[in-house]
Amino acid sequence: MSGHQVRVVAVDLGATSGRVMVARVSVDPDVLELEEFHRFPNGAVRHADGSLRWDIARIRREVLAGLRLAAAAGPVHGIGIDSWAIDYGLLDADGQLLGDPFSHRDSRTDGVMEKVTAEVGERALYDETGLQQLPFNTLYQLVAARDSEQGAADLGAAATLLLIPDLLGFWLTGRAGAERTNASTTEFYGARSHEWSTALLERLGLPTHILPGLHSPGDVVGTLLPDVALEVGLDAGVPVIAVGSHDTASAVVGVPAEEGAFAYVSSGTWSLVGLELSEPVLTDAARRADFTNEAGVDDTVRFLKNVTGLWVLSECLRQWADDGVADAELASVLLAAAALPAGRAVIDINDRRLLLPDGMADRVVALAREAGVASPGSPAEVTRIVLDSLALAYRRCVRTASGLAGVEPDRVHVVGGGSENELLSQLTADACGLPVVAGPKEAAALGNVLVQARALGVGLETLGDMRALLRRTQRLRRFEPDPTVDWGRLETQLDHPTDAPSVVQSATEPGQGELS
Repeated sequence: MSGHQVRVVAVDLGATSGRVMVARVSVDPDVLELEEFHRFPNGAVRHADGSLRWDIARIRREVLAGLRLAAAAGPVHGIGIDSWAIDYGLLDADGQLLGDPFSHRDSRTDGVMEKVTAEVGERALYDETGLQQLPFNTLYQLVAARDSEQGAADLGAAATLLLIPDLLGFWLTGRAGAERTNASTTEFYGARSHEWSTALLERLGLPTHILPGLHSPGDVVGTLLPDVALEVGLDAGVPVIAVGSHDTASAVVGVPAEEGAFAYVSSGTWSLVGLELSEPVLTDAARRADFTNEAGVDDTVRFLKNVTGLWVLSECLRQWADDGVADAELASVLLAAAALPAGRAVIDINDRRLLLPDGMADRVVALAREAGVASPGSPAEVTRIVLDSLALAYRRCVRTASGLAGVEPDRVHVVGGGSENELLSQLTADACGLPVVAGPKEAAALGNVLVQARALGVGLETLGDMRALLRRTQRLRRFEPDPTVDWGRLETQLDHPTDAPSVVQSATEPGQGELS
């Protein structure tokens, strides 16, 4: 609808922070303006029983606080919610929450994936769901709950299972449901059927009556409950609109790609690296490569792999700050890391030991030693190893995805918070041998609001229309590949560490501090 402008709210929740953002969107004239109204820290909380959970009541309060601020500044035509995937809450028959949702980083799923795959078979699981084997997938969380006394009691009392965005949407509207892009990350959603895989759950002795109905991005979940509308200062008729509620699904909408094949890296706490396809790739080769097929907006498939992302660097920075290491702020370590020679050393950035918080820099150093590399001594050296290792992981993922799908991308789009890291963008271009287009930083929120705008009648009929508006309105940067570093040698070094020389200088060199 030419000339029609809407003002919508994007609730964009990450594992370390949450934001409530407001966008004005129109075409003719082109307007896509995003403003942050409320930001709050997020993170899992250790309960008295030792479990790691989300303080979901606090997250709910922060979302409402953001909605109040947005309402006070002008009219709101729609609300959309996206978040991290996999984690869920259970509601009883009265709609009451049965305990705070577990974090996917909780240890209750240790060893569960191996038991389930032994019982069901990796091939059968992949053929049904198309998902990468990750030890914290929702399926394994449910099996862990089934096998514990309290978890089994909660499952027995549950009437509804809701993933995090759907849970918050339920509290806003009173309407329960499951949005498909996030449902597809659970490992009990059919990659072909696009419905819940109830037979799989029944085989594992898990309840299926708790699964809510499914809806797609662009569907109206419901309108604000009267008491919620009164609390935040909005009209009760304001719709909550389903978006790509898995934040990566919204981030891929926010990729400003032109026509043709492209690869993407949604870069943040996690890095999600892959291709946008029209059909899933469910071959044995894709399964062995551990690639996932997740639902995207407009019936697309996000054929991708999870790579441990900038979580590793942020945890290193936190350790250095706690240890009082000098000159270990992000800007200074990136500047110093950029000055180091390229391609000196890499580690397996997907090593499971890097999933855990606390002591991250020490674990990177230990992995470097295991890879046959002399111990890095400074934050700059550790940072360079992390970023080189991320770039190498991106290279491998892009090349593997291309071979598995039979698609040759001619560029890589890096979106999300990591797109602001110019060193990592340049290293990604170098490693992949392809131009990198970096930005927008707020791809998930932009994808969220674009889907809302289309549902509200703004003239954005296709993903191509949305992405064209992004290109016309957002700041993007391009990085050309530098062919001087032999990234193939780095792959060999990673795969055969005993054959590689120790190339990182030791901590005893002048001017380099020890890591304690």
